[in-house]
Amino acid sequence: MDYGKFKFDEAQRAKESRRKTTQVGIKEMKYRPKIGPGDFDTKTRQVAKFLEEGHKVKITIMFRGREVYHSELGKKILDKIAEQMGDNAKVDNDPRLDGRNMVMVLSPNKAKKQATKATKDAAEVAEKQVVEAAVAPTEVPEAPVVTPELEEGAINAKDED
Repeated sequence: MDYGKFKFDEAQRAKESRRKTTQVGIKEMKYRPKIGPGDFDTKTRQVAKFLEEGHKVKITIMFRGREVYHSELGKKILDKIAEQMGDNAKVDNDPRLDGRNMVMVLSPNKAKKQATKATKDAAEVAEKQVVEAAVAPTEVPEAPVVTPELEEGAINAKDED
């Protein structure tokens, strides 16, 4: 075997394996204990989007001053986030106090994602079949061919009446 061909094939295999990999990053979303409902919903939607993209999400509750003595408020917020994510995410690291921050890590639930993908694929196949059935050509009866001789005969027949 030619050494150049071997090196080329090796490079192609490496390139193909890199193409199939996905980059999973850790995104971070920071909350405060006194967050308003609108801000909470916006940040939580963003967390859901990150999880759908396949990223892990580190959720941080930042305490200032005497807020750190009421860490149960931060725990309540983190529990509410985990509850809203439901089956789409699983908790990797339970909430823990780290200095003035309380941290929790969520990761996407791959089993749920695969089940959703299988359902979506089945729906696409069914929709494609319906579209193909609707587009399928139907038999249209042929119109009679009118030649000039037939037209003259029809005109002469009208004149005789």
